[in-house]
Amino acid sequence: MSDPDRADESPREEGDILADFDVDPALAAAVLEIESHVADDGWDRPARLYALVDTARLVQSEPALAAAMGLDESSARGSLTPVEQDQLAPEQPLEQVLESIVWPPEVAGCAAVVERLVLPPNADGQLPEDPAAAEEFAREHPDRQEVRIVAGATRHGSTYCALRLRAHDDDQSVVGGADLVPGLLALLGATLEDDMHESSEENPE
Repeated sequence: MSDPDRADESPREEGDILADFDVDPALAAAVLEIESHVADDGWDRPARLYALVDTARLVQSEPALAAAMGLDESSARGSLTPVEQDQLAPEQPLEQVLESIVWPPEVAGCAAVVERLVLPPNADGQLPEDPAAAEEFAREHPDRQEVRIVAGATRHGSTYCALRLRAHDDDQSVVGGADLVPGLLALLGATLEDDMHESSEENPE
């Protein structure tokens, strides 16, 4: 389907990303780690979902697991570890899955991986209103671009995205930024807002 979110297509080096004061370096590092990992698996993959846990907390509470992952106290300071969740059903849209998720308190953040078709801005006015027709229109558009999105959010409100175009499938062309896909980031952030869910349970209508 066509993704309405637009991205700044200027590539940024990882060092520049982690030095950006508007970016949470732990979140950016976790998102880039996921992006590098999923890139090894190639394209045409289903959506994936990750919990982001505080590495120091993981080392303390799950020492055997941390050791198996090659983590120790020195690597734990100020970092997040991605933990992949069960594979999502290919027929269920990621957005629908996120609307039903509430993470437990020990999860510091979350990240999602999804592939999308992106159309040029001049195609927006031509998109059919029917979702199925819009998806077919995007698939057949001659100027479509396939993009893999890795988006992450934390309980503190930090966000980060990494985008890779299939037409420029190399590490140097990965685009990073804090708000490249605001719609998806909002959905990820909502899964971490436990206060909202607690209040709705305490005050049922």
